[in-house]
Order: sequence, then structure tokens, then C-alpha cells
Amino acid sequence: MITIQKINNLIVVAVIGEFTLSDYKEFEDQVLYQFHFEGKANLLFDWRDMVDYTLDVAWEEIKFMREHGSEFNRVAVVTDSQWQAWSAWVSNLFIDADVMVFSDYDEAMQWASGD
Repeated sequence: MITIQKINNLIVVAVIGEFTLSDYKEFEDQVLYQFHFEGKANLLFDWRDMVDYTLDVAWEEIKFMREHGSEFNRVAVVTDSQWQAWSAWVSNLFIDADVMVFSDYDEAMQWASGD
């Protein structure tokens, strides 16, 4: 399950439990809407409560980032998991944005907001 919150040009995505393909599609729709109507977005992924994600999510993420990776300015990932941090850095190969991994949510929010 995910929750999506939009604050100006920042999109905050919190994943709770398993990250499914339908969740990822919801995220894609929000980002594409943002880019189409308001320009580049900053993203904050809160993965602290993510338990797992499905293989189709991983594949969809690669495809989406390759196609739309230039539509982001900053991507912050909040996690305590080394595996998720590594995954975030791998995603950095496919996008033209600054990617940072944080263990503190407030620091991530400040950085992703551009403050």
C-alpha cells in the first residue's frame, strides 16, 4: 500500500507493507501529471515501513526511470535497509537527478524540498 502527498513540486510517497505493481502505477500517474502540468518534480520515497516489493515493481521501476528519469530534480529515499539504499543508488543510473539516501525523515524532507 502507498500514500502519496503533494506539497508544491514535492511528491512524498510512503510505502507500507508490500509495494505492488498497482501501487507503482498510482505513483507513475501522479508523477506524469505533475510533469505535464507543473514541470519537474522532487520526490521523497519513505521506505521505512516497506516490507517487500514484487518483481514486476522492480521491472516497472527500471522501465519508468529510463523513460522519465529526466523529469526529476531531486530524489530522496528514507530507509534503514542497506538493500533498499543500494537499490536507490542503482536507480540513480537511469535518471538525471540528484539522489540521496537518508535515515532521518526530516533531513530528507528538507533536502527534497530544496530548503
